[in-house]
Amino acid sequence: MLVSMEPTTERQVPGGAAPGGGRTLFDQTLGWARIDLAPTHRQPRAIAVALATVVALAGSLAADAALVAIGTAVFPSTKGYGHFQFSDYGKLTVIGVLIACAAWPVVTRITSSPRWLFFRMAIAVTLVLLLPDVWLLARGEPAKAVAVLMCMHLAIAVVTYNSLVHLAPVRRRSTP
Repeated sequence: MLVSMEPTTERQVPGGAAPGGGRTLFDQTLGWARIDLAPTHRQPRAIAVALATVVALAGSLAADAALVAIGTAVFPSTKGYGHFQFSDYGKLTVIGVLIACAAWPVVTRITSSPRWLFFRMAIAVTLVLLLPDVWLLARGEPAKAVAVLMCMHLAIAVVTYNSLVHLAPVRRRSTP
């Protein structure tokens, strides 16, 4: 009589399924995030991504400037606040928007639901980017000024997301 050294409950299933026929946590996470690496659409045109990037940059910087102007008008005590200087918020805005704009074509390549995933990524990244604002509050920075900074983060996310998904949308596959 031959005795197998392999446990009978742990067999390998083709396709990356976990032993016992279940899916691994990694596979479940990819499924939840709708990452399938086989999109049914075509990538956005490069020129459209470039245009959306320019619009996102200009719109985000304009929104920042408008929010600083509104914030200092509504809260006069925030005039002269260091983080309200264009040189301070401008460079950070440009870096963040460029990273988001570079991420959009990647997202459109890895999922069949790019807007769904990109929207959730925008929310998650925006929440993470609010943490430095919370840190500023904890350090005793003026709450009114920090509230304006938080609004700036939200405005940048809204402008950038909408610029990308509307000006550089994925394209349908052409049918032969």
